[in-house]
Amino acid sequence: MNLVYADEQGNLFDHPDWIALGRSGDMVVELMEDELIPLPDGATMVGLPHTRPIGIHAASGDMRPLPGQYQAVGALLPQGYTRLCIPGYMKTDKTQKLPLFGYSAVVWKDGGFYVAAQKCDDPERWNPLNCDPKELNVGVERLLAKYPENRLYQHLSNCALGYECLTASNTFLQRWEGAVPVSFSCNAGCYGCISEQPDDSGFPAPQTRMNFKPTVQELVDVMLEHLNAPDSIISFGQGCEGEPSTQAKIIIDAMREVRSRTSMGYININTNAGLTDHIRGIVDAGLNLMRVSTISALDDHYNAYYKPRGYNLANVEKSLRYATDKGVYTSINYLIFPGVTDREEEIEAMLGFVKRTGLKLIQMRNLNIDPESYLELIPKAQGEIYGMKQMLEIFADELPDVVIGSYTHVPPAPIKQPF
Repeated sequence: MNLVYADEQGNLFDHPDWIALGRSGDMVVELMEDELIPLPDGATMVGLPHTRPIGIHAASGDMRPLPGQYQAVGALLPQGYTRLCIPGYMKTDKTQKLPLFGYSAVVWKDGGFYVAAQKCDDPERWNPLNCDPKELNVGVERLLAKYPENRLYQHLSNCALGYECLTASNTFLQRWEGAVPVSFSCNAGCYGCISEQPDDSGFPAPQTRMNFKPTVQELVDVMLEHLNAPDSIISFGQGCEGEPSTQAKIIIDAMREVRSRTSMGYININTNAGLTDHIRGIVDAGLNLMRVSTISALDDHYNAYYKPRGYNLANVEKSLRYATDKGVYTSINYLIFPGVTDREEEIEAMLGFVKRTGLKLIQMRNLNIDPESYLELIPKAQGEIYGMKQMLEIFADELPDVVIGSYTHVPPAPIKQPF
């Protein structure tokens, strides 16, 4: 498996005399054949700025950086795929932080690119290639003309056309899972937040957070337009907003208005679930689906990353248990990272968390972060590191009634396939 690298102009090459390596946490590791799959449709190849690739020089057997002014290369995977290793690299400037993406190890073998990843869900609906730009433009123009005063549609049009957000695009294409952002504020200070960063963070936020409080009517317009089919999903809680449950009152009022006019489709919230009283009100207003973001079921790791304000993991667990007990189809947006999520103590804690809360679905989501910054932030490993592939197998064995997937599904979820 040849090492893949990029020159200063961004041209990609493979080196027949160098064997590719990956990383698990801060350890450089060999890539196993059973960890590699062909580069999926919709994946993007990127250079890692301020890095050099690390590999094994085949003739000497030495592990070292590739000589020359070259960058390491990673793959950004579409939804449906879980990365098993990050690329093997070293930084040439340790003060520089990588852009907020989830980099996966990539190699060249058998005449094509392969990545260290595993398919955990059907990627078809979230393949960027299935979003037709012409059709999207027509949808944007139609809904902006129909609702010229609705600030949500104006905001989402930039998300769809400017940031190429697929959930925002679905809102204008009126299919699958659509977006209804609602909150400009948050009760967490997530490290590496993609919509709002402190000036001294060193991370450029890749998108802009919404800066207004929508009205109930603006929410109702978007929700009724999208809930037009039995399997349609409309979701509060997007990457362009803060925590949606901070705006519980307008969410509840909008949900009640919508449900008085249609029973079609599913209402979902993507949330940190820290505001348990607010979550209860939203659940009681008729919520169908709830996805809770988490990075760990260990307090010290969770707190280091989320920096929660006025809540803790116990509140999150309480919210999930309440929603599950009320018949909501509950899942977690599990932010995963090779060399961390597959630690022994992390696996044990998450298995207990899932069993206690009655979760139906675990959405494995590749964490978008600068690896060095993340590893410096969180606790050190306490036990064995199993590897991501074995971790997925443990989850499948220990949680036979829980679906392992990658994104929100209409219940009942697809039958879980064995790994």
